[in-house]
Amino acid sequence: MSITTRILSILQHDSQISMARLSERVGLSLSACHRRVKNLEADGTIEGYGARLNREALGLEIQVFIEVRLASQRQEEISAFEAAIARMPEILECHLVSGELDYLMRVAARNTSDYAELYRTRLSQIPGVSQLKTLMSLSTVKEFRGYHLC
Repeated sequence: MSITTRILSILQHDSQISMARLSERVGLSLSACHRRVKNLEADGTIEGYGARLNREALGLEIQVFIEVRLASQRQEEISAFEAAIARMPEILECHLVSGELDYLMRVAARNTSDYAELYRTRLSQIPGVSQLKTLMSLSTVKEFRGYHLC
């Protein structure tokens, strides 16, 4: 594993590690390690730093995935849909996918009533949507905790 890969692996699991401790763990001088991290930030490999929050501790008891089919594949319809999604902070993720559906979205909500309200008042009003299918997560077997960096 390269030094850069080791730096990235350590930072994605502990972004609050001190530069001195990071440089020790990867075997670089403090200045060389700091320079590499700054270069990784400058080239966009490291997009930012943040806290990983516990969804349930925040009162967001349910997580749902929503399959979306658009009525049309015209660029205007796609653009309108994507613009509407960008304005909806309730939607945690939205992916354009291949296969039978067009998009897959992820939403967290306090409970089923809150999700039903979101569905009725916001999701069902998204322009160009012909079908929404909600898949309720019953439990999380494995959650994203960082990329696997060999």
